[in-house]
Amino acid sequence: MTGYHDDLPRFWVPADDAPHARTWMSWPSRRGVWGLRLGGVQEDIALIARTIAEFEPVVLCAPDDWSADKARARCGPRVEVITAIPTDDLWMRDTAPVFRRDGYGGMDAVVLNFNGWGNKQVHYDDARVAERIAARRGLRHSYADFVGEGGAIETDGDGTVMATESSLVNKNRNRGTSRAEIEDAVLDAYGADKMIWLPGIRGQDITDDHVDVTSRFVRPGVVMVQLPPADRDDAWARDAREQFAILSAATDARGRRLQVIVVHGPDTVRSRSSKFVDSYLNFHLVNGGVVTAQFGDPYKDAAARETLAAAFPGREVVQLDVDRLMTGGGGIHCSTMHEPMP
Repeated sequence: MTGYHDDLPRFWVPADDAPHARTWMSWPSRRGVWGLRLGGVQEDIALIARTIAEFEPVVLCAPDDWSADKARARCGPRVEVITAIPTDDLWMRDTAPVFRRDGYGGMDAVVLNFNGWGNKQVHYDDARVAERIAARRGLRHSYADFVGEGGAIETDGDGTVMATESSLVNKNRNRGTSRAEIEDAVLDAYGADKMIWLPGIRGQDITDDHVDVTSRFVRPGVVMVQLPPADRDDAWARDAREQFAILSAATDARGRRLQVIVVHGPDTVRSRSSKFVDSYLNFHLVNGGVVTAQFGDPYKDAAARETLAAAFPGREVVQLDVDRLMTGGGGIHCSTMHEPMP
């Protein structure tokens, strides 16, 4: 069970913008997963790690000594590379534990029972990453009463979470479990009071449509949604417009009508891959900064940077070209997991 005892302080998952102790990442090493793209993806992960390390500590997990040596050479001395927690792939947002605080200086961690996005990919080591990180940090950990991934659930840290039904209410993760049962389990794990469900898209990508690509909390009462160009009418474009409509009419756990900030997606990208993730919203908040992507669309890249800077005042917005990573179906947020300060 992920819940807490009545005689103990309540634990909850803080919002991404809470001060961080460190960011966790993972070094991609399997050609069976990445094929000929592996070298380019490694370069992108190294760039992300080096960039984050300018703002806060980074711990990068590598599966063996040979991979660790390569990672250290690419990431530089400011990134701590360890082999004590072996990994299968790089998507630490989905494999790392979800950290919780109790407001009294205490922390614990929740394991979301990662199963390879519905057994779509090898995950022998990745399935144990969460509990191993918790053990390394000396944190008590528990297991959620559902199967999911960190990228599937957004929290405002003030009682409200949101997720897509397509990812969580899915037989490849939670067979035989109702939406109401999954909702109760998510609220229990996150220490939250209200769930906002978004329909999402099943079977079109490995995640079954994680919310952190399209919709993100900025702060309590405020969300950000990326909308596609007006001439796009594919499944992803329709999904984004539906998320915008639902969130524009939603209230949070405190009864506040959500304010929705719109980021417009790029008109053009450098990649021709159908799996390419053209999301400015798959950003990673760091201490004093926002690390996000750029796609070579000068106008839209600049507009996204200005919108993020206005939404997160006092933080430096850094845009990176990580096209090779985003061709693999995920982005900067997907490849990182923040550990908050107690």
